[in-house]
Amino acid sequence: MLYNNIDMSDYMRIIDVRGRGLTEQELTTVRVLGSDEDYVTYRTKPPRHLEIDYEIRAKNKEELRKKIDAVSAIIETTEKVPIIFPDEPDMTYYGEYAGAEQSVEYHHVGIHRGTIYILRDPYKYGPEKTVETTSDTFNIENAGTAEAEPIIELTATQKATFAMVTLGDEQYNLLGEPADDDVQIVDSRTSVLYEDGSTIGDWQVATSQMIDEHHIEIAGEMGADVSGIRAIDYGAGDGIHGPAVFKEIDPIQDFEIEATFDINSTRVSDSWRMGINFLDENLNMLGHIGLKDNSVYYQRRTPLARFGEWRGSGRQNGNLLGDANKIDNSRNLTLFYLRVKRVGNTFDFYIAEWRGAKHERSWHEVYRDVNNEYMGRLKYITLYIGNYADRYLPSRLRINSVEVFELTKATVDQTPYIIYPGDIVEFDHVTKDIRLNGESRKDLKNFGGSFFTLKKGINTLTVTPENTFNTKITYRERYK
Repeated sequence: MLYNNIDMSDYMRIIDVRGRGLTEQELTTVRVLGSDEDYVTYRTKPPRHLEIDYEIRAKNKEELRKKIDAVSAIIETTEKVPIIFPDEPDMTYYGEYAGAEQSVEYHHVGIHRGTIYILRDPYKYGPEKTVETTSDTFNIENAGTAEAEPIIELTATQKATFAMVTLGDEQYNLLGEPADDDVQIVDSRTSVLYEDGSTIGDWQVATSQMIDEHHIEIAGEMGADVSGIRAIDYGAGDGIHGPAVFKEIDPIQDFEIEATFDINSTRVSDSWRMGINFLDENLNMLGHIGLKDNSVYYQRRTPLARFGEWRGSGRQNGNLLGDANKIDNSRNLTLFYLRVKRVGNTFDFYIAEWRGAKHERSWHEVYRDVNNEYMGRLKYITLYIGNYADRYLPSRLRINSVEVFELTKATVDQTPYIIYPGDIVEFDHVTKDIRLNGESRKDLKNFGGSFFTLKKGINTLTVTPENTFNTKITYRERYK
């Protein structure tokens, strides 16, 4: 048996498994006065359990106790995990540990027997299937005995105001808003700066006024590798020290800055900080967004977000994200998405850890500048990467890319593009989520849309707008 991807044959022998029989159903009935017939008013499926009879063998009682402890550590879970039995190698059950009962134990000969109880998902699942197509209308076959929940991934090849997937003539899921014929479609987001390291040599060395100088001493040299912006040399210093560079743009009022940071840090003693400062035409600090690891005891990832200049720690000083939001014992390899927008007098900060195709955890903070203290037009973008004192450096500390957009607001007779070439829209009908480039965007879901299932047999799906997306469908057939 594979339990949560662990081969349990190294620890115990499975004697018998119960709970894989016919599907169950409970009926609620009512009998009308004067009638001999019962009428079904409600149908429901009762909880289903797996009962796994097992035997643990050992050479002596000391080894037996260790094996029992090892099984206990593996078997106890706080969520449903995959379970595969040897007589059904192509089927996966999902279940959560619900306790165990000991039947006999002969510790003098090293034998322990009992039953493990698992609260299981009502279905079992076949292998994951993938269908990829560039056609706007296509068929998907569900050969299971129950409806299946698809994940529909659309990769844009054109700009669009919406993305929609329709099943048959009635069911659909929709992100965004189709434009009416009498409405103008507009770009409300225009790129004014993009840097992925290929032209980092055109940036200038920053001055102390362009960074938080109490945090970083400008030293060393900024450069790049094939995947982004990196420090070639960090210089030297007693605190955070490293290169910082800036670039000017034509001043803009409403803006959005987005970036991807890539860290591979294998030692808890690694210590670093990197981020983006943004300033107005008069070199007044508008804000900062970034990440740091300031611990020698943990692999730490701390998101950083602040409006205005640095005035000390604490939210009262403009720090919206900081030490209170830290992640300790982080994975070695972590990829982060960072975004800050200012529209009118409202700053919107968003930082997320990116894993696979989705944002695994995220932080979101909004600040409204009611006194209009930080309303100057954006002109200077500063990037920095720093190392603390003589501490170890991560094997990778990189800003993969930075892009700055000028934002314009669509009028009542205009519909803005929300999807651009290369963007990925995911309709996840398993978790009931809609993601745009990994970020959950159910706020853009159409009210009438639904997370439909694939019926048994042939399902016809249509993607719109036409000639706009390449499509990938993944699903697992379910069996009752």
